[in-house]
Amino acid sequence: MAEKNILEVTDLKQYFPAGSGRVVKAVDGVSFFIRKGETFGLVGESGCGKTTTGRAVLRLTEPTSGKIVFDGDVIFDSGRKKQADMLKYRRRMQIVFQDPYASLDPRMTVGDIVGEAIDIHKLLPSKSERRDRIISLLEKVGLNSEHANRFPHEFSGGQRQRVGIARALAVDPEFIVCDEPVSALDVSIQAQVVNMFEELQDDLGLTYMFIAHDLSVVNHISDRIGVMYLGHIVEMADGDELIFHSMHPYTRSLISAVPVADPKTARASKRIVLQGDVPSPLNPPSGCAFRTRCPYADERCAAEAPEFREQSPGHFAACHHLDKLN
Repeated sequence: MAEKNILEVTDLKQYFPAGSGRVVKAVDGVSFFIRKGETFGLVGESGCGKTTTGRAVLRLTEPTSGKIVFDGDVIFDSGRKKQADMLKYRRRMQIVFQDPYASLDPRMTVGDIVGEAIDIHKLLPSKSERRDRIISLLEKVGLNSEHANRFPHEFSGGQRQRVGIARALAVDPEFIVCDEPVSALDVSIQAQVVNMFEELQDDLGLTYMFIAHDLSVVNHISDRIGVMYLGHIVEMADGDELIFHSMHPYTRSLISAVPVADPKTARASKRIVLQGDVPSPLNPPSGCAFRTRCPYADERCAAEAPEFREQSPGHFAACHHLDKLN
């Protein structure tokens, strides 16, 4: 695997106005990198800022502040007055949306949905080449040429998501944000789609940012995993390292909630149940964002936010009490 970073994100913030001078801090100072050819998983509860991070990285929403570098080019820097023109990067960076029902235009045929990006970027001059390319893409994701003339309402959820993947692949991207691409699908279909993502990565040399709230799915497909809580990444490490040697109390609670197939192992494992609810991003806690639900929290946690730093080679975490936990 190449060591070069295809994406570097530094202190990314995405705030949304909420009226009366208040703001929702959806993403609050997130930093991470993704190497070429790897899958970086981003996991956390609903509302923690995963999807917003993915959209901000692609500048589908304009970040409030921070810096984003894609393959050596600065595509966003809040210190600059003029930001990079994203059109030339749209071919190289794509997204597969979470909802296969809402993300496809119901008035367009599947062929036109997949071919739209080909037309926008003027990739193929003739209609016959365009048609061949569309059919090739549909076959690559497990559909066939007959599907090209149908409309989205004629397909199941799993088939629609395959159309969404074919659309993302149409411009030969290098990097794809997979925004909870299997969460709306039946469990039996989830496995097929995840396996297809892995096969496409091997065939096409893709790099993924794979967003999900299911830690078992993320661990299956990811090389490295970042754990988000209330707009912050609280822990980041290689997949197996994170699962077997987690440092942060929030990560440990997530891991304990993953279902275990063996009844004996399940009974022996201790479930870590967090107290209380996730605080509102409109009014986040002072200091550490996790302190209101953490059994180890004290005055220091309320007074100052822990630094997100490398605790061991490649393993980052943000907690004042790692010595008590590890």
